[in-house]
Amino acid sequence: MSTPLASAMATDTSLFTTQVNEGKYQNAQAMPANASVWGILWRYVSEKRVDAEPSKGIPVMPLNASLLAALPAEQSSVIRFGHSSVYMQVAGQRWLIDPVFSQRISPFRFIGPKRFHQPPVELSDLNNIDGVLISHDHYDHLDKYSIKLLKDKVQHFVVPEGVDQHLLDWGVEANKISRLRWWQSASFGELTVTATPTQHFSGRGLFDGNQTLWASYVIDAPEQRIFFSGDSGYFDGFKQIGERYGPFDLTMMETGAYDKDWSAVHMTPEQTLQAHLDLKGKALMPVHNSTFDLAFHSWYEPLERISYLSELAQVQLVTPKIGEVFTVGQAQKTETWWRDLK
Repeated sequence: MSTPLASAMATDTSLFTTQVNEGKYQNAQAMPANASVWGILWRYVSEKRVDAEPSKGIPVMPLNASLLAALPAEQSSVIRFGHSSVYMQVAGQRWLIDPVFSQRISPFRFIGPKRFHQPPVELSDLNNIDGVLISHDHYDHLDKYSIKLLKDKVQHFVVPEGVDQHLLDWGVEANKISRLRWWQSASFGELTVTATPTQHFSGRGLFDGNQTLWASYVIDAPEQRIFFSGDSGYFDGFKQIGERYGPFDLTMMETGAYDKDWSAVHMTPEQTLQAHLDLKGKALMPVHNSTFDLAFHSWYEPLERISYLSELAQVQLVTPKIGEVFTVGQAQKTETWWRDLK
């Protein structure tokens, strides 16, 4: 395995470059402000919500170390672990994206959004992991508990600039971490990972807003090219990423936790589909749904809407159950499993 090398593109005339102002990262384009925290809290108290959580257990296909080891090394396999957590075997390497195994996504163990389902595999079964990708430092994407248990099992961590400090504080060795700005890449054998722009924000407390960067990722292997959106509102950056790196065999796109009060930082299903088309994607896998209650829509609405929209647009939609293996580049019919739980 090669030593990680972060390298900026030689020439970059993009409008979507990393911007820092007075120590805080900024989105490349001006965007509407989110509603106030107090206004959002009032809505949670006052609005009647329908089907915020599933009434029956979400189907989970259990995994273990033997099943993961048996995945064909010559194929690119992707497995949803829940929310935006993904296991990916590509270029013969095993990677995790935004691994979150905690029961709650919160600075506290006793309060905050709680899981609808358990992960399909125990952390103890995740051995010989080549790398971990982190998109940004929000609790539903960067989980201290998971990182501390994985830190001695993982060879490489790839993170947006600034997120490396969290990992160092939690005991990850500095020589394992590649920190990237937008359009910078790190190579690991035959696999190259490039951090690309998103329209979002960061912070884990009341006073650390936007002190770390947020990113999406282009995952480039000899046989397939995959895109992971991280969290983002819809913006022109998707077109630019598609022009530079598309087409993609698979896009794993944020589809969930959207709302009119924070429309600039999360996409509606309609926008998710458009972003997938901008990226020149082939198969679309919706992530960022079905594990935590993070918005005012029903838990199944993101999957139902993107299913309807993709059918109209004749886009291949991939909606595997949690723990189900999807082989990139192969035509696999996936089920509308959420409809049995409505």
